[in-house]
Amino acid sequence: MNTQDSGAAQDSGARATTPALLHTAAELDALRRPAGARRVVVMTMGALHEGHATLIRTARSAAGPAGQVVVTVFVNPLQFGEAADLDRYPRTLDADLAVAAGAGADAVFAPSVDEVYPGGEPQVRITAGPMGERLEGAARPGHFDGMLTVVAKLLHLTRPDEALYGQKDAQQLALIRRMVRDLNFGVEITGVPTVRDPDGLALSSRNRFLSAEERHTALALPRALFAARDRLAAQQALHERATATTANASRVAGLAALGESRAAADTQAVALARPSGGPAAVRAAARLVLDDASKEQPPLAVDYLALVDPADFTEIPDDRDHGEAILAVAARVGATRLIDNIPLTFGALT
Repeated sequence: MNTQDSGAAQDSGARATTPALLHTAAELDALRRPAGARRVVVMTMGALHEGHATLIRTARSAAGPAGQVVVTVFVNPLQFGEAADLDRYPRTLDADLAVAAGAGADAVFAPSVDEVYPGGEPQVRITAGPMGERLEGAARPGHFDGMLTVVAKLLHLTRPDEALYGQKDAQQLALIRRMVRDLNFGVEITGVPTVRDPDGLALSSRNRFLSAEERHTALALPRALFAARDRLAAQQALHERATATTANASRVAGLAALGESRAAADTQAVALARPSGGPAAVRAAARLVLDDASKEQPPLAVDYLALVDPADFTEIPDDRDHGEAILAVAARVGATRLIDNIPLTFGALT
């Protein structure tokens, strides 16, 4: 635990050992909010783990000693395509309360479906638009419409100054930011970096469904992302060398004539290095790892591997030589579907 986390834990311990458990909008409205205090919200579907605890600790720090941290726990039926997936999603409220308490939450809002959607599913919903039809939206039609609808409702119910979301769900975070901007929600949206287990696997409530063999295969997701990141760093370092050398065709020919084939090849690579590192090379490095994992037992079944613009989740063209990107992957191992991503910066010379 770092210093910031320690301070957050001390703040939470000084305030209350157990967060208030609220089930209705009326109880939430009655939650006393000190004058001038900052309210920060962390939205979850429960089954809390260390990734959620990191979000809550970050919220505790953002709210400050006088502020208020509210954690929502709600398994939203609108964002599940199949009833079986909804039924399978873990419900662990007692354990969630313990995690929330340890991380410094002041209140946990855990409403029923009837409380959030009185009278049944809402007739008016938020539409995610074109970004919501890509990647996860293509794999799970209607998922992002349901997600944005419940996020909008929970933002209205909790009325926070700031809401925190994990960067592991990068497309979700981008869509929430877009909704808040397009529809003038008066709330600050903050992304918190992905939390990983020591073996690299991104924390997820779905990880509990993996057998030991399936988890071994699933480690290909972070390995693929890290291989792509390393490939980009190597290519950009090579380009940096190119800017500091006078390598040219005649130098390559001269070295080759002397029999220094390896030196000649290296000099040519330096001379031709591009500042972008090459989006195609980045994709290829990740794809190689994923292809190997598809031959494992049990095998990895890839839904998508995409290098996208974080603003709209459209694919990055191969000639892109600068700017931000997200490399995202989704795959299944057995019956469990996992997602992961990392941010990348093209043209970032050291």
